[in-house]
Order: sequence, then C-alpha cells, then structure tokens
Amino acid sequence: MATTPSFTIGIEEEYLLVDRATRDLVIEPPEELLERGEAATDGRMTTEFLQSQLEIGTTKCASVAEAATEILELRAALADVAGEFGYAIIAASTHPIAQWLSQLPTRKERYETLARDHQAVARRLLICGMHVHVGIDDDELRVDLMNQASYFLPHILALSTSSPFWHGNHTGLKSYRLSVFDEMPRTGLPENFASWAEYQRHVDVLSRAGVLEDGSKLWWDLRPSCRFPTLEMRIADVCTTAAHGATLAALFQSVLWMLWDLKRTNQRWRHYSNMLVQENRWRAQRYGTDAGLIDFGLGTIVPFNDLLDELIELLAPGARQLRCLDELRGARSIVETGTSAHRQLAVYEKAMTEGAEADEALKLVVDFLIEETVAR
Repeated sequence: MATTPSFTIGIEEEYLLVDRATRDLVIEPPEELLERGEAATDGRMTTEFLQSQLEIGTTKCASVAEAATEILELRAALADVAGEFGYAIIAASTHPIAQWLSQLPTRKERYETLARDHQAVARRLLICGMHVHVGIDDDELRVDLMNQASYFLPHILALSTSSPFWHGNHTGLKSYRLSVFDEMPRTGLPENFASWAEYQRHVDVLSRAGVLEDGSKLWWDLRPSCRFPTLEMRIADVCTTAAHGATLAALFQSVLWMLWDLKRTNQRWRHYSNMLVQENRWRAQRYGTDAGLIDFGLGTIVPFNDLLDELIELLAPGARQLRCLDELRGARSIVETGTSAHRQLAVYEKAMTEGAEADEALKLVVDFLIEETVAR
C-alpha cells in the first residue's frame, strides 16, 4: 500500500432548540440568534432542514481528543447564545414531546427542494444525528473499507441510542430515529462495490437520470463523503453526553485502522450480506445494548457486553496508534451507565412512579437533556 491514510477526525452533531419555559421546540428562532450562533462558533454552526434544528461541525482534527474538546466548546458556545433568548439546546435524536406537523422548514433552496421532492417523508424528519468523518485519502481504499466496516455499524448504533420517545409516546425502541429516517430513499446500509469506479458509475446513473446531483444525496449509514476525502459514519444517534460521542468516534476510527492494517498483510474482514447485518441493525435499533447481537459465525445471539470486550481487544492496537484508547474503552462505561435512551427512560419512569402525569414526566426528560448536553 502506497501511503498510510491520514485518519484525521471531523465530527458533525445536530441539536434541537427548545424553549426553557415550555420545553417544546422553538419553531421559528429569531434571525439574531442564528447570526450570533454562527459568530460565536466561528462559522461552525449552520441551520438544518427544520428551523428548530441546528448543526455544528468541527474542523479537521488530528485526534479524537482534539475533536472532543472542540465539540464541548461548540456546545457551550451555542448553549450560551440560546440561553440569552430563554432557549436551550439538546443533543437527542428525537424530542420527547414535539410534533413534526408543527415544524417549519428552513428557508433555503436546498431544503425547499428536499421538502418538495419527498413531501411528508421529508417533513417528518424531526430527528438529529451524529456524523464522524475519518480521513481515508485514497479513493479505492475508501470504498474497500466501506464494504468491510458495514459489519460494525450495528455496534456503533447500539452504543449511541438517544431516541426512545416520539410525539409524547414511549416507542419501545431505543433508536426511533432510524424508523423515521429509513422512510427516505437511499438510506440504510451501503451497497457493496468492487472498486471506486463501480461506485462512481452507480452514482452517475442516478445523476444522469436527474434524481440526485451527486453522492451527497446517498444518505447511507456509511458513505464516501462528497466534500472531503473521508469515510463518513452516519448511523449513530447524536449522543447526549459529549464523552459518549468521543467514544463512538474512537470506535469508528479504530475499526478503519484495524481494517487497513489487515489489508497491509493481504487479509480482510469476512464479508457478510446486508441481509445478516440488517438483522443486527434492527436489534440495535430496537434494544440498544440490552439484548445482544448475532454472532454470524456461531449462529447465535451473544450478549452485548461479551461482544464489546472482544471488540475492544481487537481494536486496542489501532486505538493505541491513534491515541484514542481511553476514549475507546469508554464504551464499557456507556454500557454500565446506559446510553441516553436508557437514562431518558429512567427519568420518565421514576417521575411516573412518583405520581407525575405523562406530559410532566416528559418535560423532566427534556430538563435532563438540557443539563446533560452541556455537562463536561
């Protein structure tokens, strides 16, 4: 292999803007808030499809620790700006009580086109995610690693879950966000391609047909970025706890290092069909870390803790090289203390046990999310 990939890290997170008094979403934030938010983040904050959503993105970072520090700074800066208007930000992939029919799209041509082309399927996108870019500079390598890394996407999803509620209801899923997002076209697990040229030919077919401009309209769980020489992980719910997000970035980066290291010795990860990986994706979406994933070699469901121990051991050499071993090992803490979904449900169930009405219990969940989003 000619050169070592850069393995740089960039993280994007989407937040919801809430009114501290009502705990509901801010449907039309004032233009001054958006201007001040952009200034306070040096242009790293942008609007999203719905006006109640905000997105931030780090710069290109040399390490997970560097990106994690930047995320904390961006969260704090946005929270300060929002607070001056009586608002707050929450890092959660769905809002416990908000209604999608009440939301307004952002007034930009890109979003207006999205709404026109996809109608109610797009208007329901009251969801937030976390995307991690890892620098893989070679096109062929990027596609090859995408093919192999798909196996690990359910593990990442299980550790990230933050969307158990929808429209004031406990959905029974740890990541209801995917149920909403999967209604869009060109979502889910990525296709398998023999080469970069084959991938590009497929994109070109859809581009010539006029259904997309470029690969940025492929909303797969994992994709080659169109803007950067990176492989972009998109399956994760946004983590309410910033440290959990750093752990997921470290896990994804270390998976790519491990797969690249195998390739250097003419080895590769065994290919499993999307049919099999999709089953684990569903289990992660439904149960999070609670019910285990399928070990395809054994043909049985293995407890998530056991899988995680094996995964950390497998990825530790790469994590040491990438200087993110501590963040990787943080995955055990996520399982022990619970993902955001677990902790949201705990707040809700405690309030209900103590006699609160359902709407009041859900407002307490929002309060938890407000506090946890800016916790260090």
